[in-house]
Amino acid sequence: MKLPRRLWLWLGAIGGLLALYWVLRDFDLNQFVDVLSGANYFPLLLLPLFIALEQVFRAIKWRQFLFRFRPIGVWRLFGAIMIGYFSNFFAPFGVSPLVRGWLIARLANLRLSTVLATVVLDRLTDGLVFLVFTGIVIAFFPFPGEGETVRAGILGGALTQLIVFAVIILGLIGLKFAIRKKAAIFNFIPRWLPDRLARPLESFLRNFLDGAVLPEQAWRQAVVVMAAVAIKLIAVAHIFWAGLAFDVTLGLMDYVVLMVFLGFLHVLSVSLKIVGGFTIGAVFALRAFGVDVETALAMAVIVQTASLLTVAITGTAALFIQGLKLSDLMATGREDPQSEAP
Repeated sequence: MKLPRRLWLWLGAIGGLLALYWVLRDFDLNQFVDVLSGANYFPLLLLPLFIALEQVFRAIKWRQFLFRFRPIGVWRLFGAIMIGYFSNFFAPFGVSPLVRGWLIARLANLRLSTVLATVVLDRLTDGLVFLVFTGIVIAFFPFPGEGETVRAGILGGALTQLIVFAVIILGLIGLKFAIRKKAAIFNFIPRWLPDRLARPLESFLRNFLDGAVLPEQAWRQAVVVMAAVAIKLIAVAHIFWAGLAFDVTLGLMDYVVLMVFLGFLHVLSVSLKIVGGFTIGAVFALRAFGVDVETALAMAVIVQTASLLTVAITGTAALFIQGLKLSDLMATGREDPQSEAP
């Protein structure tokens, strides 16, 4: 039986608090204050820059998928991405992909379904590159402490993610092939829905599939891969800069292991609605690498705070530059910026 959404939220909150209590079981408040007061905050000035730089590379990557429809500038795409993240502050679930797709469709006069297809490809390439990093970690760089248990969990998550991606990719390829062969793949829609809903849905799906294509030029495909790799490497730097503030340095591959572990934990916590998933995972992981609990908590809180502030500031600035209001974001999805008619 499906649990009510409110119950899921409560269970996620309770589970998050219990997990946080467990990872902070040896926490000392006085030591935590000493850690914060003795920090060198100069490296933290670079943290927001790297958080923003990560999204600049995402904009560069997204541009390659959109280019065949419109040559949209990187900074406009960067603004749409940050506005998308900013909208998550005001929504009960992650709406950033929909918001950034809606915004670019509106600004560039494109069909929303077509732009959303490019967002899916953007996220899909992220996931595939992440799986490559995961494979390297599993094969060569085990997690310390509870290593075998964590390795087994990551392996299970990676295999699940690989299956999901394979289903999505094969599904897109199959549907696009059927359309080229003029197969009646959408004939089932009118049988289940009235015509006034079936026709827009069929049009939406066809336009979505039209947008789900790789860049034509080989060099653009290479840019997609390199940008996806850069995004992951910059994500690794978040913990690095936070650690420098507290005189904590790890080996290069240790940061990659952390990135992979926290990446899977983020997916798990979002799926299960677990509150504080990043903080819990970061403290657990950093302690496994020999960092004391107070310093680990300080690093996790600083990374999270810097991320939230960066999104809030850049998202607000992008809204102002685009001439939008929060009420415009709340109305996202009520109307397509362009008709979905074939």
